[in-house]
Amino acid sequence: MTGVLGALSEAWDEVRVHKSRVVLSLVGVFLAVFAMTTVTALGLIVAQVQQESAERGAGRPATIAVNAYDPTTGMPPDPAEWDAAVTELVDRYGIATAASISYGEGLYRMPGGTQRMQTMRVSPAYGDLHRKEPVQGRWFREGDRTALSPALVVNEAFLEALGIPDLSSRPTVVLGGPAPVRATIVGVVREGWGSEPIVYRVDRSGGPWGDAGAVDPAQAMYGGPSTLELWVPPDQADQVMEVVSRDLGAALGGVQVDAFRQDASGMEETLAMLRLAIRGAGIVVLVLGGLGVLNIGLVTVRQRIREIGVRRSFGATSGRIFSAVMLESVCATALAGVAAVGASIVLVRNLPLEQWLNDGIPLADAPGFPVAAAVEGLVAATAVGALAGLLPAIIAVRAKVIDAIRF
Repeated sequence: MTGVLGALSEAWDEVRVHKSRVVLSLVGVFLAVFAMTTVTALGLIVAQVQQESAERGAGRPATIAVNAYDPTTGMPPDPAEWDAAVTELVDRYGIATAASISYGEGLYRMPGGTQRMQTMRVSPAYGDLHRKEPVQGRWFREGDRTALSPALVVNEAFLEALGIPDLSSRPTVVLGGPAPVRATIVGVVREGWGSEPIVYRVDRSGGPWGDAGAVDPAQAMYGGPSTLELWVPPDQADQVMEVVSRDLGAALGGVQVDAFRQDASGMEETLAMLRLAIRGAGIVVLVLGGLGVLNIGLVTVRQRIREIGVRRSFGATSGRIFSAVMLESVCATALAGVAAVGASIVLVRNLPLEQWLNDGIPLADAPGFPVAAAVEGLVAATAVGALAGLLPAIIAVRAKVIDAIRF
C-alpha cells in the first residue's frame, strides 16, 4: 500500500510541477470527454423519450389486450358476465395491473352549446399502463370511482373550448343526457391534433375492473364493448395470452376470446441499436482526444530521459519508473474527466429537453442526468490516460541507464 500511495503521490507532484504542459495536453481530452458524456446523456434521454412515447400509445412491455365476441353474431358478451369472468381471472393469477377500456360518445354542455365528443371510459390503472403524465392536475385515482362528481381528464383543446385557461378554478362541465350530472376536470393531458377534443372518464362501476361497456344514463349514446389490458412480465407474455384465452373462453361459454400483445415489442432492439451508435460516436471522439495526450506524452518522456536515467542509477526499479510515467497520464486525464463530466451535467440539466423532445410532457423515468453517462465519461477518461501513458512508460523503462545519463 505504501508503494501504491507513493506512486500516486509522485504522479500528482509531476502533474503539479508541469501544469502548463498538462493543461495543454488535456484540452483535447477535456473536450472529447465533454462531447462524449454530453452526447451519451442526450442519447439516453432521447431513447427514454422514444420509449415513453411508444408506451403512451401501445402500453408498457408487455401489455396484453383482450377482446371477446360471439363468433356467430359478432356481439360482445354480457357486461355482467364479462366483469365477473375478468375479476375472477385477475384474482386467480394475481395480475397486479389490469385496466378496462371502452369508447363511446358523450354529450358535453359547452359555452357554444351541447356537443358530442368521443370519450374513453377507463380504469385508473390505465394511466400506469400507458404512462399518462398530465401537464396540469393529475390522473385518475381509485377514489374517483366513488366520488359524487364524475372525474374527467381532458386535453388542452377541450379546456380551450370550455373557455378555461387552467385548472386553478377547479373547472366543471355538465354531462348531458336523460339525467345530467356535473363532472369535475381533474387533469389535462397534451394529446390530440389541433382543436380535436379528447376526454377520458373514470370508470365508476362497482367492480374493481369495472363495466366500461355499460350504458351510462348521464351520457347519451355511450356504450360499446369493453376491452381488457393486462400488464405482465415480457417473458410470461405468451403463456398469459394462452391462459387468458382459454380461461375466459371457458368462463363465458362459447365466446371467442382473442388475446394479443399490443405493446411495441421491437422497441427494445431499436433503442439498443440507438444507444450503441451513440456510444460508438463518443468513443471515436474520445480516441481523437487520446491521441493528443499520447503525442505529448512521447515528447515529454524524451525530455525527461536524463531524469529517468539518474533515478535508475540511484536504485529506482523498472516498475516504479513505469508506474510513475503511466500514473502521471492517468491522474491528469482523470482530473480532466471529472471537470468534463461536471460541465456536461451543468449543460444538460439546464437544457429544456422536455420542451424540445417531448412536447412539454413530463418524463416519468428519465433522471435529470443519466448516471450511466457520467460513469462512462469518468471511466473513459481514466482508460484513455492509461492507454496514452502506456507507450511512454514502456519507452522510459527500456532506456538504458548509461545512455539516459549521457543524453
